[in-house]
Amino acid sequence: MNLTGGIVLFASLWFLTLFCVMPIGQSSQADAGSIVPGTHAGAPSGVPWRRKLLWTTAITSAIWAVIAFVILSGTITRADISQLDQLIR
Repeated sequence: MNLTGGIVLFASLWFLTLFCVMPIGQSSQADAGSIVPGTHAGAPSGVPWRRKLLWTTAITSAIWAVIAFVILSGTITRADISQLDQLIR
């Protein structure tokens, strides 16, 4: 894995993790009791972005480190991946 591949892998994992972390602990405007006129009652209220972004970065760093270790250590090679179809046969 080269530098560009590592950055692309991290960015992809980061956005996937962000979309998984975003709904955790979310409360709607109806739950908070203050519905802003012109918005839906189910719209989020008071999103703690800083905390969510920090959690996203921490989780992504751990996942990326494991994947980078597997790739760089040679535990799984391209030859192993190309022979995966033989397991099904």
